[in-house]
Amino acid sequence: MDNLGKCKTLSISTYDEYTKVFDALSHPMRIKILGILAKEKQYVSELARMVNISRPLLYMHLKKLEAAELIIGHAEISSSGKATKYYEALDFEFVVNPSLLTALSETIPINETEQSLE
Repeated sequence: MDNLGKCKTLSISTYDEYTKVFDALSHPMRIKILGILAKEKQYVSELARMVNISRPLLYMHLKKLEAAELIIGHAEISSSGKATKYYEALDFEFVVNPSLLTALSETIPINETEQSLE
């Protein structure tokens, strides 16, 4: 469990939730970031240095991970009085199996399926 007590089981019950999680995990940089944050929380500037990308690009990746509920961000006041944005991984678990995919397939409107085939 992380420092904020945000332990939860990631519940994927709709196609939209499924796509947010797998979209977030589809980029190697986001997996790298998630791996770092799973070890310990990091503030934005240090995390950008660790993965060697700009802060604006890092924020784009963090936004996707946060939207998928894989990480959480919060501000902390440093000893110097400066507000610093920290991110940390949430404790999550999910399983992909035929049963889950069957349930998810039932949440996809027919129109979306037809549009993606065009």
